[in-house]
Amino acid sequence: MRAARLTAWRAPLEIADLPMPDAPEGGVVLRVLACGVCRSDWHVWTGADPDVSLPHVPGHEYCGEVIAVGAGVTRWRTGDRVIAPFILACGSCPDCAQGHQTICARQALPGFTHAGAFAEAIAVPFADANLTALPENLDPALAAALGCRVTTAWHALTGRAAVQAGEWVAVFGTGGVGLSAALLARGLGARVIAVDIAQEKLDHAKALGIDAEVNAAQCDPAVAIREITGGGADVAIEALGVAQTTVPALKCLRKLGRMVQVGMPAGDHTTMPIPMDAVYSGQLAVFGTRGMPSWRYPPLLDFVMSGRVDLTPLVARRIGLSQATEELAVFDGPAPPGVAVITDFAG
Repeated sequence: MRAARLTAWRAPLEIADLPMPDAPEGGVVLRVLACGVCRSDWHVWTGADPDVSLPHVPGHEYCGEVIAVGAGVTRWRTGDRVIAPFILACGSCPDCAQGHQTICARQALPGFTHAGAFAEAIAVPFADANLTALPENLDPALAAALGCRVTTAWHALTGRAAVQAGEWVAVFGTGGVGLSAALLARGLGARVIAVDIAQEKLDHAKALGIDAEVNAAQCDPAVAIREITGGGADVAIEALGVAQTTVPALKCLRKLGRMVQVGMPAGDHTTMPIPMDAVYSGQLAVFGTRGMPSWRYPPLLDFVMSGRVDLTPLVARRIGLSQATEELAVFDGPAPPGVAVITDFAG
């Protein structure tokens, strides 16, 4: 199969012919229909993720068609089109039994701990516990984003912060996961403020119906949000994983507000100075989140397919496999609006 392989940190991905994967026991092999290029892939590319060893095939937000089925799989057969979360839980441990698949101790992470989906095919373990059928009329390029950015944003909003209609939600960072959070929150009936330092991204978010914008390069975003909301946001979503956004995300909240750390802190940002006085005096709730349990896919798909949210603007660029390096390098600076998705594995 054709795959894009990382052989050195920050080096151009090598387009290589690799052996087709075998279907693991309890797992399947998918022909990849689409795979997003995500900021977490950039962390892999730069060497910031300790789970990755070289050589390595990145890619963790994907959908595909089952082309081989391993022993013990009962729910899937060849020809099925499916979506996979980026955290593949074992499905049999106590945490999985309680619905907490994202903290499964036996979890597999294609694109991180296992070969990923920057390839024509991918082996997916624990298939019965994780895969969800791809709705027939859902564009694979959009479905690929459901494996990471959209699902992570949905779980942050509904599973962690429990956002309610009418609340103010401030989203710090309008990349893939941030824009997903903003659109989903709007669909849930919340009032949404987008925060970024790139005016182009803010204009894009505003054109998609976001209620207000704050350019953090021109003002103190926490002060601006308090003025817009008349006292502070009810919920803040941090979507970058850096101190420059985490600190104002906490400071922008009204008393009893909730902040969800969605962005992955890596490298120099694994330890941050946090304004604990704001947490204490505001009696704030701070949540961490990572991925989404697979059992929460049906409500999300129902929400998307019902038309309550239009996520099609997320997919800004459909690219070939050979263009993946170029898209990864974009994350070294302010990335353009929308996300890139690999849809051509021959190109």
